[in-house]
Amino acid sequence: MSAGAAQATVPVLDGWFTTAGAAPHLIGTRCSGCGTYYFPKLETFCRNPDCESSQFETVELSRTGKVWSFTNACYKPPEPYIAAEPFVPYTIAAVELEREKMVVLGQVVEGVGVESLKAGMEMELVLETIPDATLPEGKLTWKWKPVEGAGQ
Repeated sequence: MSAGAAQATVPVLDGWFTTAGAAPHLIGTRCSGCGTYYFPKLETFCRNPDCESSQFETVELSRTGKVWSFTNACYKPPEPYIAAEPFVPYTIAAVELEREKMVVLGQVVEGVGVESLKAGMEMELVLETIPDATLPEGKLTWKWKPVEGAGQ
């Protein structure tokens, strides 16, 4: 967990990521028929057009991957998102997970702007606290952080 995350214990979305231990994971599913991975979890039918399975295994997804694309968010998002006041722009990265080869979108940790990112850069999943009007300590969410020493 990154600094400040230890204070918050309530996840922003229940069941989307692990919160115990030093190595958080996103929680997804893997189709039992064809092996396709999904995030968020899929529990109805496989979206692979060549598969007719409706059986899924819950799995912890890779914690690492490579930047596929990135951008900045320079506007305050609409509700229900709760932004800190005053609003501070943040960076968003699409990261291709190492094992699953699927792309997962998420915020980048505070202090890392688009000028610090490049396609192919190694990233890891971490937890950070975000503001929440119902909890003074905020809520816990996943974010992407550049892997230290990975060609930056």
